[in-house]
Amino acid sequence: MKILIVGGAGYIGGAITDQLMDSGHDIKVYDTLLYEESYRKPVPFVYGDLRSREALLPLLKWADTVVWLAALVGDGACALNPDVAEEINYYSVKWLADNFHGRIVFMSTCSVYGAQDKELDEQSPTNPLSVYASTKLAAEKALEGKNAIIFRLGTIYGVGDIFSRIRLDLVVNILVVKAHTTGVIRVFGGDQFRPLLHVKDAARAVVDNIGTSHTGIYNLHRQNVRIIDLAYQVRNHFPDLVIEQTEMSFQDARNYRVKSDKAIATFGFKPQYSIDDGIEEVKDLVINNRIKDVNNPRFTNQVFLETYKTHLL
Repeated sequence: MKILIVGGAGYIGGAITDQLMDSGHDIKVYDTLLYEESYRKPVPFVYGDLRSREALLPLLKWADTVVWLAALVGDGACALNPDVAEEINYYSVKWLADNFHGRIVFMSTCSVYGAQDKELDEQSPTNPLSVYASTKLAAEKALEGKNAIIFRLGTIYGVGDIFSRIRLDLVVNILVVKAHTTGVIRVFGGDQFRPLLHVKDAARAVVDNIGTSHTGIYNLHRQNVRIIDLAYQVRNHFPDLVIEQTEMSFQDARNYRVKSDKAIATFGFKPQYSIDDGIEEVKDLVINNRIKDVNNPRFTNQVFLETYKTHLL
């Protein structure tokens, strides 16, 4: 099968590419290297912006399957320029739907549900509270009626591969960095829930469904965890860690729990990596100085875009 991975140099894309490299499929990676300086994996690579229709069209004609990962990711990053976020996250996907008739695997987000108190499945009402969530929901709708499987991902954590940039602006990863660098985790509120998922488990769901006939929307998460409980779980790995909990003076919009029963029943989704696995992976990076500067803006989407005022903005 010929598989085009758009955004394949990123955090999730790196894990997907690694899992596909020895699969016997013919793969190509298309990426603008927004956060990277180079791409050195031994797979065919095309450098380009996802808004470059002329560059993408020949690749779409070549591909049987498109794994569409490229996006402006995160509430803060999208809020910097909502028009650009809409162009990248929605209109590019609409263009894909209009110009490609093969298999599509698309990454969405559980944040389309907004803040709700009950466990949410794919039939639950959506209530996007950010530009990021609203553009992802619009992209989902653009793929209706296509041979497309859509994954609403929980918050990702852990190490996906040995090359691609790790994100240090995601809750598990950032708490581990704080535990190491400051010895203190400050938790505001703490009763907010996040559905969490290891990056390699997200990648495995993609790889396992490239050749299936499953379509529609699927939640993907390992477990729902309160932030305060996650902080104490991190302390199990850093015994001297101090946790400071204070009341939150505002309602956190990112408070939701999800169910992944549909994915479990349909294609046997079974996450292999625990939260403790992810904590230990990131701990190894920071304890052994495998990341030279954890404060480098490139590890945080919003800060990087603000700092370098890239062509995206």
